[in-house]
Amino acid sequence: MTDVEVKKKDSVKNRIKEPKKYKVVVLNDDYTPMDFVVAILMQIFRHSESQAMSLTLQIHNEGSAVAGIYNYEIAEQKGIEATGVARENGHPLQIKVESE
Repeated sequence: MTDVEVKKKDSVKNRIKEPKKYKVVVLNDDYTPMDFVVAILMQIFRHSESQAMSLTLQIHNEGSAVAGIYNYEIAEQKGIEATGVARENGHPLQIKVESE
C-alpha cells in the first residue's frame, strides 16, 4: 500500500456578495398629470405626500427621478405595476429599471 499525502487548506474563504440593487426611474412626459404621478409614488412606491410632491417636481424639472431602489425582482414588479396603472388610466407614463 502506498501512503498518499493529503493537503488541507487551513482557511476557507466564503465570499457572499450582496445582490445588486436596481433603481426604478420615472421619466417625464408632457401628458401625465402631476397629481397622477404623486398618487403613483404614494401608492406603489410608498412615499409620503411631501416626498411624492418633491419627486414629481424633480421629474418635471429634470426629466426623471428615482422612485426607489430595490432588489431586481421587486424593482421590476413595481415598474410593471406603475406602468399598468398608468395605462389603465390612459397615461403614457414611462418607467425604467436600471442597475445601480
